[in-house]
Amino acid sequence: MKGPTELATFACGCFWTKQYKFSRLPGVVATRTGYTGGHTDHPTYTQVCSKTTGHAEAVEVTFNPALVSFTELLRFFFTLHDPSIDRRERGGQYRSAIFYHTEEQRVRAEQALAELQQKGIEPVTQVVAAGTFWEAEERHQGWCERTGIGVEQE
Repeated sequence: MKGPTELATFACGCFWTKQYKFSRLPGVVATRTGYTGGHTDHPTYTQVCSKTTGHAEAVEVTFNPALVSFTELLRFFFTLHDPSIDRRERGGQYRSAIFYHTEEQRVRAEQALAELQQKGIEPVTQVVAAGTFWEAEERHQGWCERTGIGVEQE
């Protein structure tokens, strides 16, 4: 795809279906599942599931901002989960988080949280600077497409 791309990284539960859903959005060029936000280098799925790494299961989204804006990705992100449910206990593997890559993304993420609060929703979504994104094992990439599980009828 021609044109510049940007990265966005989101965590909001199990990454398998989130990757599938983000990959279906017009303007999304690529997605990959992985782990971020923790303290263990090169974590494995088993380690992340042990809730000792501090990492969240996340989806890294490569998108064309001429076709889909970061704000539109944020709106979609909030449709994928209930941002008011706190999943940070016991390691936070499934916590709600936006890992921003630019100052503009940070500002837009905080604006989105403020908009939810104005609607009476108290989000627990973290807004955190993106750090190292550790790509998940190959078997976790495109899991829904391979297995058919989590794929809705089109």
